[in-house]
Amino acid sequence: MSATDALFSVSEEVADALAEGRPVVALESSGVVQGLPHPLNLQTALDMDKTIRAAGAVPARTGIVDGRFVVGMSEQQVELFATTPTVPKVGARDLGPVLAGGGHGGTTVSASLVAAGRTGIEVFAVAGIGGVHFGAQRTFDVSADLVEFTRHKVAVVCAGAKSLLDPALTLEYLETFGVPVVGYRCDDFPAYYSVSSGERNPRRVDDLAELVAAVRLHWAVGNTGGFLVTHPIHAEDALPADEVYTLVREKQSEAEAAGVRGQDVTPAILGAVGRATRGRTAEANRSVLLSTSALAAEVAVALKEPALREGV
Repeated sequence: MSATDALFSVSEEVADALAEGRPVVALESSGVVQGLPHPLNLQTALDMDKTIRAAGAVPARTGIVDGRFVVGMSEQQVELFATTPTVPKVGARDLGPVLAGGGHGGTTVSASLVAAGRTGIEVFAVAGIGGVHFGAQRTFDVSADLVEFTRHKVAVVCAGAKSLLDPALTLEYLETFGVPVVGYRCDDFPAYYSVSSGERNPRRVDDLAELVAAVRLHWAVGNTGGFLVTHPIHAEDALPADEVYTLVREKQSEAEAAGVRGQDVTPAILGAVGRATRGRTAEANRSVLLSTSALAAEVAVALKEPALREGV
């Protein structure tokens, strides 16, 4: 085993699934720490695992525990993160220092994609991806998630970009770097808490087999980056997009005036929006986490079907 391999602690369940060619879905852990209040964060994380298993795949939540990159966090480790709000948020750029420090870290999308790519997991589920922030022409605030999409052969299933992000600029960035964005049974690019961001998905696919074939063929022709699959929150759980975007702009101005910068911006704004909506965003967040987990598991299972693999 190399020094790099020694940094990764892959659970027995995940290791066996990967060795046997069974479907696995990677998950982040920063949302467990910061995304929802306790105990809703813990219950949602456990329900996501159940949802993925019910569809025939293995959940592989990533996180840094005692200086090791864990792939397939145990229920006890998830509970630790859910009850310890001081666990730091860890993106791809932070991995070396946090691992060297020997502590814990809640992995974001970008860091989780590093783990998925390193261990050979082909599918990742998340509620909303990072992207290009409103006002990025002035601040240059662009999420590291978008860069990591270009580096790892992982299909990312999401409900669009987080609501504090500029959907048009996010889609432009993804186009520039050759990351496909395909709406599964939806025309519009979703907006996390809302069904539509007002922007269109570049492509729509209604058949799961066709979607999986598109993922495989994207890689078969030589592309080495990811593939973005979007699917919106259930309409009955969604918040009106106009209401959310208005609140985001308001809270963004407040955060800027307070000097909030860098990785603190997203949790600060989303937390403020959650308080302003009296917790409706928490329920929406839970809903979309469960729905993207379910679809990601379906995609992971279909990717392992022999007929589809042989077809490309």
